[in-house]
Amino acid sequence: MVVRHKETEKPSSDRRAATSYAVVALLSLVGLADSIYLTIEHVTGQSVRCTIVAGCSEVLSSPYATVRGMPLALIGAAAYFTVFSLATLAAFGYKFMRRLLALIVALMFLTTLWLLYLQAFVIHHFCQFCLLSAAVTVTLTAIVAIGSRAVARP
Repeated sequence: MVVRHKETEKPSSDRRAATSYAVVALLSLVGLADSIYLTIEHVTGQSVRCTIVAGCSEVLSSPYATVRGMPLALIGAAAYFTVFSLATLAAFGYKFMRRLLALIVALMFLTTLWLLYLQAFVIHHFCQFCLLSAAVTVTLTAIVAIGSRAVARP
């Protein structure tokens, strides 16, 4: 009877982890869509309209919006696609992908903190699309951190 209990406990734990990583994968698609939109607007030279906060054009035309001529949003899109891919693999049980996912999300979180600092204290404006990306990244960080702790427990 104890053996059955442990056998049923493990699939339940695996199922929770798979669900957690599936949520991470789906949430990363929100960040990916946001980043792709901003990248397209940047590349085509369109002006992004803010409807919730004022300041999108100030933030997106600042020197911090590009890295060596590449739109920061494109780097964000690559990061979100990587998170989607790693979370999908982690949901299917690839344990190494869980570690790599945690590392990538941690780097994204640190970058998000830096970008929020720049918006608040250097640019003095906020972009709603950047804030959406920040919210997605913070949520991804929380889910991955909680999921990592739950998986690490014996």
